[in-house]
Amino acid sequence: MVRVGCHVSIAGSVDRAIERAIERGCDTFQIFSSNPRGWKSRELKTAEIAAFRTNVQESGLDPAVAHMPYLPNLATPKPEVYQRSVETLARELSRCQLLGIPYLVIHPGSHLGEGRDGGIARFISGTDRALAEAGGTTMLLLENTAGTAHSIGGTFGDIAAILTGSNHPDRLGVCFDTCHAFAAGYDIATDAGLAATLEALEASIGYDRVRLVHCNDAKGACGSRLDRHEHIGLGAIGEEGFRRILHTPLFRALPLICETPADAHRSDADNIRGVRDLAQE
Repeated sequence: MVRVGCHVSIAGSVDRAIERAIERGCDTFQIFSSNPRGWKSRELKTAEIAAFRTNVQESGLDPAVAHMPYLPNLATPKPEVYQRSVETLARELSRCQLLGIPYLVIHPGSHLGEGRDGGIARFISGTDRALAEAGGTTMLLLENTAGTAHSIGGTFGDIAAILTGSNHPDRLGVCFDTCHAFAAGYDIATDAGLAATLEALEASIGYDRVRLVHCNDAKGACGSRLDRHEHIGLGAIGEEGFRRILHTPLFRALPLICETPADAHRSDADNIRGVRDLAQE
């Protein structure tokens, strides 16, 4: 059996996320620990921290995963944004530690046209600072991106450069996003393309670094660089592509988080069932 879940809301109180995950049939789940579209966050209350930890333990959901907010960009050349981004990362790592969340997912960010090497250097420096300041044991998972203009993380080489350049390599891992990989040009929808992707992943990063999968179909074609998620099996990767992915030992053994659309076509529970069905066929 695969471990599959989805992103759930913390509206009302962070501990409410667990009941929402259970309602959707999750084995694992992902949250934002604070407002994903703002810089500020309210302080977590002692009671909700305790309730979150208790609810996770009693539910058997594993692992609990957090995702960084959207505004921080640790590759930016803009000093003010960069400083706020580093501070936000340190804060989110500390919140994860309080909640007992083992993984925090982060996008490597955008160099805004100033160059890949400089963007990677800034990202490494910023994550080093935040990890040292926050302490704890939460692992930061670098998510591969769709390869949009000026973004970092669209190639395994970008991710590898960050991993090898960090002063805290034991605190870094990888979140593999299927939609992003496909959009960036890794043709995981075909047998040959998936094999080539896995070979490149092992050679540049290593399977042991991959700790989580964002399980998303893609609205755009392979190499389109379009970061638009689709319901499992209804996009360009398709049912056959996901059946192949979900029968690959590496991905099958990892927790799978669906970040599929919220619309009338399918619910989160439908996508979770769809993943399980394809994994069992």
